[in-house]
Amino acid sequence: MDALDRLAEPGLDLLARVDTLLAAGAPEGHRLWPLLRRMQVLPGEAVREFLELHPAPLAGAGHAVRQLVRGYDDTCAMLADPVAWSGPAAAAYDAARGALLRHLDEGPESLVGRLESTAGYADALADWVEGSRLALARALADVLRSAEAVTVHVATRPGAEAGRAGALAAAEIATRVLGVLGVAYDGAETLLRQWAPSLAETTWRDRSPGAPHLGGTTRIGH
Repeated sequence: MDALDRLAEPGLDLLARVDTLLAAGAPEGHRLWPLLRRMQVLPGEAVREFLELHPAPLAGAGHAVRQLVRGYDDTCAMLADPVAWSGPAAAAYDAARGALLRHLDEGPESLVGRLESTAGYADALADWVEGSRLALARALADVLRSAEAVTVHVATRPGAEAGRAGALAAAEIATRVLGVLGVAYDGAETLLRQWAPSLAETTWRDRSPGAPHLGGTTRIGH
């Protein structure tokens, strides 16, 4: 359990009240409007969805992918063993063996290279989730002890009228929370752009005479 999990119950209670007040509309011209148009979600629902994201499964996926590399290493070791025969067939086999070795484990576009990139991307996502959860926890801690939180609680009591003060307080809290989530989602999109070239399909690159054709592309990292 991290800081966000510990703040989830009081945070979601406050944000449910915020969502209720905002359902009637945010104050005209408030800086919340661009965030609402961009995110297309109220803060309570956004936080509930984000609470489902945890770094551990992503870190575990990266570790599992790296374990696959061992199998490729074993295959490459067998292919690297010299043959004890000679002649045209041996030469053709040696050419095919060299091409396959390069396809399996030579550079970032090889199968091993793509596996390592996939594991690295999983690790980067795990770090992003961990950092984003911490940033969101800090934002929730701030709004929970804010004057706006008190105003929202008063405005959502049974029989109370929200009024402009309640709507304004709800909009301020929503702006802080959605602002943090907006930055988090920008970070995820940046990661995808950075890693996308390394996660592309890898192709059979060897076109030397006698090299086998293995069917075009191999999907690694998708």
